Amino acid sequence: MEDIMKRKKSKLSGLALIIPSRFGDHRGFFAETYSNKRYAEIGIDVDFVQDNHSLSREIGTLRGLHYQAPPMAQGKLVRCGRGAIFDVAVDIRRGSPTYGQWEGYELTADNGHQLYVPLGFAHGFVTLKPDSEIIYKCTNYYASETEGAVCWNSCGVDWFLKGNPILSDKDSTAPMLKDLDSPFIFGENS
Repeated sequence: MEDIMKRKKSKLSGLALIIPSRFGDHRGFFAETYSNKRYAEIGIDVDFVQDNHSLSREIGTLRGLHYQAPPMAQGKLVRCGRGAIFDVAVDIRRGSPTYGQWEGYELTADNGHQLYVPLGFAHGFVTLKPDSEIIYKCTNYYASETEGAVCWNSCGVDWFLKGNPILSDKDSTAPMLKDLDSPFIFGENS
């Protein structure tokens, strides 16, 4: 069987870069972007219940770092359908040996890479091209009452910004990581 999906492990337990194969010719390409069976084979055995799609018009639009607290915590499978983003996950699981550490990957419409962000991580991205579209699957439904955020510049993330980011009011006033009382406990609810 041909490798349809490859998983690149991260230094952060559970986080994974997924690289789907693309099959192309003079017309373009075909890629299988999700298969429950194939994802289980590469160690991501979760049920997705909701798909989301967002558009960010300007370069430097930063969304995050967001999470949903238990019992509505969400794992996410993120990809870029148009344009390019730098996608980031920060470990916010109390007791984790990598608490507060982050990893980031460039996800583009051209490379087709995806990032699996498990429970217990704050997630965010910054746009690298105008009119970037982000498509992501979630393991739980959106629940506004469980939303949380960590300040985008409190975790040491190198966002590769050329100036100030474009932020929502909510993101510009999110608490610093050092002040976070994380609802996630390593090995228990993540």
